[in-house]
Amino acid sequence: MPLDSTAPRIAAIDWLRGIVMILMALDHASWFFNSQRIFADSVLLFEPGTRFAADQFFTRWITHICAPTFLFLAGTSIAISNFQRQQQGMDDAIIDRELLMRGAFIALLDIVLFSLIGGKPVLQVLYAIGISMMLMIYLRRLGAGTVFWLAVLIIAGGEFLLTLLWQPGGDVPLWLALTFAPDFGATYTVLYPALPWLGMMMLGWAFGERFIVHPSASWQPQRVLMTAGWFALTLFVIIRGHDGYGNLFMHLEGNTLIDWLHVSKYPPSLVYTLLELGLMAIVLSLLMRLESFNKTIHRNNPVLVFGQTALFFYLAHFAVLTALKPLFERGSLEQTYAITLLALFILYPICRAYRTLKWRHPHSWLRFL
Repeated sequence: MPLDSTAPRIAAIDWLRGIVMILMALDHASWFFNSQRIFADSVLLFEPGTRFAADQFFTRWITHICAPTFLFLAGTSIAISNFQRQQQGMDDAIIDRELLMRGAFIALLDIVLFSLIGGKPVLQVLYAIGISMMLMIYLRRLGAGTVFWLAVLIIAGGEFLLTLLWQPGGDVPLWLALTFAPDFGATYTVLYPALPWLGMMMLGWAFGERFIVHPSASWQPQRVLMTAGWFALTLFVIIRGHDGYGNLFMHLEGNTLIDWLHVSKYPPSLVYTLLELGLMAIVLSLLMRLESFNKTIHRNNPVLVFGQTALFFYLAHFAVLTALKPLFERGSLEQTYAITLLALFILYPICRAYRTLKWRHPHSWLRFL
């Protein structure tokens, strides 16, 4: 049976989104307040031979799951939302316009708002999400199977194309920075070139279209996610161990767990994508199983509230961390964790109030947040 057009939100998706929002807040609190923060997730940032303190490394590493999860779940949510709107009789042109407006709004937050704050154009995850949403207007018409294999081609073959066009440390033309290669320039910074992240959104859309909107009797979403997750982690071990293609110049420097997990996020290498989406798929499968057993999840649980107000949380948490900055010097990792908890405590009633307001006015401009 297809998804009922009147079905409520899938709590497991909101739960997972809430978890990664909390992890993201930790990473950004570390950026603001952690004097020993590690930021070496690219051949452009890492000096070979550098060794990392385990507590600092894993504090950074556990947040790597955030961006891939944002993109994948955004794709899944687009598939579910579009289907529900079609079932309600909404015209495809209106659906496309809504997706275009939301994608443009999200991308412009990076291009305008955060660039003004940074003093130069800075394109981060919102740029990648927004551009990917707008491209999904056309890609979704290709069908789930075609979108899936195109996503695999982008994720698995992107490094081949990138190495033909880019050498680390060389000049990066603007068109390449916007599409494939990061650029930490003096005049602008592109942390999230759009196309590698588009592949992750496409995977999420194909999953939502094939296994949630139109599920089969033999392959339930939980089973698909668990199988795909372990398959991705197995491929990660094989490709990382081979230490060649798929590592984007971030080669193994030893045989410790840190050496294996220290992979390229900027841009996302194949091993990074396999590792993070593999872990995400397993966690989402477990949350879906938990949801099927527990139908009485309290809707005001903080994790659920954060997940249901994700974009608002993203903007608000920067404001809260900025407000806390004069009160704390940059210092220890323990302080960073404490400040993260304080920020979450402040954000909870704000996000809950915003969620209530948004639900009361579902057709206002608040729908874009």
